[in-house]
Amino acid sequence: MLIVADENIPLLNAFFGDIGEIRRVSGRTMSAIDVRDADVLLVRSVTRVNRELLEDSSVRFVGTTTIGTDHIDLGWLEENGIRFSAAPGCNANSVVEYVLSVLSLYAERKVLNDWSQLTVGIVGAGNVGSELAEKLDRLGFSVKLCDPPRAERERNLTFVSLDEVLACDVVTLHTPLTRDSAHPTLQMIGRRELDLLTSKQLLINTGRGEVIDGAALSERLSQADAPLVALDVWEQEPRINPELVGKTWLATPHIAGYSLEGKVQGTEMIYQAVSRFLGLPARKKAGQFLPEPALSKVSFTSAADEQAAIRIALRACYDPRQDDARLRHIMGVPASQERGVAFDRLRKDYPVRRECSSLKVQLKGTSKSLHDSFRAIGFKLKI
Repeated sequence: MLIVADENIPLLNAFFGDIGEIRRVSGRTMSAIDVRDADVLLVRSVTRVNRELLEDSSVRFVGTTTIGTDHIDLGWLEENGIRFSAAPGCNANSVVEYVLSVLSLYAERKVLNDWSQLTVGIVGAGNVGSELAEKLDRLGFSVKLCDPPRAERERNLTFVSLDEVLACDVVTLHTPLTRDSAHPTLQMIGRRELDLLTSKQLLINTGRGEVIDGAALSERLSQADAPLVALDVWEQEPRINPELVGKTWLATPHIAGYSLEGKVQGTEMIYQAVSRFLGLPARKKAGQFLPEPALSKVSFTSAADEQAAIRIALRACYDPRQDDARLRHIMGVPASQERGVAFDRLRKDYPVRRECSSLKVQLKGTSKSLHDSFRAIGFKLKI
């Protein structure tokens, strides 16, 4: 049994070492020669899995350790009897915590005493959007959801139009990339939509870069009254537009879902799928491989300001400004090819980032409101 896998998938040996031989290759440059004699192929979103890659190979199972599938030709796999599995929701909480950290930075920039004064519009109510909406609701935010496909299927839920979402203080995008559907998301945010946003608003994209028309966005950001923009995903990755990076308020290298917990859960979900395909017992769990976090506990007393305490704890786990600085640094590389290599290196060599659940928060004499907020975000509490 030969398993060909993207070299950046974590814990390959731990999960798959006793199933077969593992051959690690670069996901970005993976070729038909690399996979020709493989039985199982494991990829991430940087690998296009289609006829060109797999024709005449011995691959019978393809797994992607990501939530998206727009890099997979699902029709061709089905036509050729190749089993497929993705990892929906594996890193949803990681992306949610990324957005919460960005919101905390934005509230600080606007000098808000209470970050829940911000209204948040969420486009895409899948695993990430739904979890984000639930956490924001528990934190006291006013939230509006836009998801036309779900609105058609689930009439009992309240969804609003895209224009209503675009009127919120913060607009955050969590859609897959679709082209040939009743509600395509390719360049869904174009000139008309961008013109509706003002300097009093923040646009966040952690879904797919092509959901926003990059040329229109660059043009809009050069105009007066342009919104602030936080981008984690980009058109033409890894060779992204340095001019657009320079115009954004916050820029990160497609790492919103890169918490250790999220990445390892993706590996576990595909391990389970491979085990089912081969008829093997799936005895391994992600939790048994997670190391002790570098920071395990913080403590707040009755003197703590609630908003400050939330900011401190959130940023102790993750501060997106560090990733922003790293990305802007590599934009100084003159050649597009070299910038692409540097972009991929930022992701390959990404430092360990733990989720809020890894941090125990000790509260001494603090308010019930603060307790509720920490629980809503996902911290472990010690009262």
